[in-house]
Amino acid sequence: MNSFGTLFRIHIFGESHGESVGFVLDGCPAGIPIAVSDFETDMERRKGGVLKGTTPRKEDDIPIFKSGIFNGKTTGAPIAIFFENKNTRSGDYDKHRSIPRPGHADFTAHVKYGGHEDYRGGGHFSGRLTACLVAAGVVAKKIIAQKNIITKATILEIGGEQDLDKGLQKAIDQKDSIGGIVESRTSGLPVGLGEHFFDSVESVISHAVFSIPAIKGIEFGAGFAAAKMFGSDHNDSQIDEAGTTKTNHSGGVVGGITNGNELVYRVVVKPTSSTPKEQASWNWDSQAVENFSVKGRHDLCIALRVPVVLEAVTAIVLTDLLLREQHIARK
Repeated sequence: MNSFGTLFRIHIFGESHGESVGFVLDGCPAGIPIAVSDFETDMERRKGGVLKGTTPRKEDDIPIFKSGIFNGKTTGAPIAIFFENKNTRSGDYDKHRSIPRPGHADFTAHVKYGGHEDYRGGGHFSGRLTACLVAAGVVAKKIIAQKNIITKATILEIGGEQDLDKGLQKAIDQKDSIGGIVESRTSGLPVGLGEHFFDSVESVISHAVFSIPAIKGIEFGAGFAAAKMFGSDHNDSQIDEAGTTKTNHSGGVVGGITNGNELVYRVVVKPTSSTPKEQASWNWDSQAVENFSVKGRHDLCIALRVPVVLEAVTAIVLTDLLLREQHIARK
């Protein structure tokens, strides 16, 4: 539901247009230096209005520490951090209440929760909640950095174009939204993280990755291209006793367990569901299909803001796996 992790466990809360969003992080080792300034870079990367093609909604996203941090360091107790919502325009959503927006959780949430859900800005289903993931990722990145583990995500393409501006221009010309592909690469991992079957590295990362709104697919290493390869070509030949391989078609994971090579995976980010293009949907009040267009402030391409979120969930997963293997001292 709203919690993830075994030893390093995050619980998120809040709604897009509620008073705040935030998270509780349990299992964080004591003694990790944490300051408000540590969050600035990644929270800025996640914000809308910073890059061309992102929503003009901008929040300050200054973390408010509620517990678990004392004298600038983690105490070992649960860490609670809030982010206030100040730049909301809830009226934009009142007019759409009777028409579930295609691609959004409006219909499923309405049915599941009997109409009691907070529908403003998508409520608890909103990408606004990724602020919590990014902030928790800031803490996780600090922990894995102690082991010289670095995770980085980049946009590979937008709308099928490696020239990102060209891909964005496609959507601009069509007055529509567009999707993209983002790749994650993590270096410095030890051999042996993860378990076979249900807690494989791929399984746990995929679980976390699909908590990011708009993610519709994932592949590790060669991914779907492996379907066209011969086994002798896909197999990664080991070239030393450390486990280094000549190729990395496995994406750094074999048998669900890290093999010491770079962890590589890619995700598909769907086009933003909120598009200015006219669409049709069922109207609960009139009991008929009607044409309408979505108003408000929305991203032209969600993929632009995904890299920092992908880095965060990767770091969260790896911190949990490292703790489970006791690669990090828990004080």
